[in-house]
Amino acid sequence: MYEITIFVSQEEFAVLEDAVFEVEDATRWNLFEDFEAKGYRVQGIYDTEEEAKAAWDELSSIAQVSGEAKIREIKDSDWKDSYKEHFKPWAIGPLHWVPVWLKGEYELPDGHEAVWLDPGMAFGTGNHGTTRLCVERLIEARERLGADSIGELKVVDAGCGSGILAISAKRLGFGDVAGFDNDPDAVRIAVENGELNGTPEVPFKVDDLTTGFSEQPYDIVMANILAVVLIEYCEQIAPVVAEGGTLILSGILTHEAEKVASSFKPLRDWKDVQIHELGEWSSVTLIA
Repeated sequence: MYEITIFVSQEEFAVLEDAVFEVEDATRWNLFEDFEAKGYRVQGIYDTEEEAKAAWDELSSIAQVSGEAKIREIKDSDWKDSYKEHFKPWAIGPLHWVPVWLKGEYELPDGHEAVWLDPGMAFGTGNHGTTRLCVERLIEARERLGADSIGELKVVDAGCGSGILAISAKRLGFGDVAGFDNDPDAVRIAVENGELNGTPEVPFKVDDLTTGFSEQPYDIVMANILAVVLIEYCEQIAPVVAEGGTLILSGILTHEAEKVASSFKPLRDWKDVQIHELGEWSSVTLIA
């Protein structure tokens, strides 16, 4: 088997997170922030060197990057270990994100929950700035609203990708959780990840930002997309938040945060607008 690795810039990584779902087999690729190297890494596993090169040609034709692809041969029995080197458990508050190979041996504190991650299912580590920002805001909303009442709330993950935020919301105790994405491959993987985590009741569908909010209004809306897309569809997103609800926007570079916030502020009489930063990434939270 052959491992292909490419280090990319922050901007390239953001584009690749969407582009990976356009290739023939998205489950071969994993994208993650490499905190030790202080960079962003794209990694794939293929049976032959030729397949690895062809796969990278396909992916890089969709989203051009400047990084150089490095290919090395690994033993069949070692391919999981190549992921284990980078996939470590991490937690925010009561939610832990844990590689699936630690299931059965990872000890959760009382009252805490785990989201199981499988690198063979294009799930990633979840340990990316934009995702962490969303989870932090979810936990804040959980604390603000009270754990006893959140089971009655309606949550949607718009542009759900591999479903990690919707599954996290379900694990945190939110009741009516759903997700949609305009890419059928992303939705298929989200469904598989829901099955892996024992949350098959979370529905994922193929839809877009103009028609995907079919069950509005929502108590919590998450949209971890790109700033340019959030701004373009702000008039479709803002009205679907219920009165007293929370809108969590991410996928935003820090220098874009004010522009995103400014596009949403005039659309409603928001009670609060918050910008949070994590490194070079930001989230914008608006409370209706």
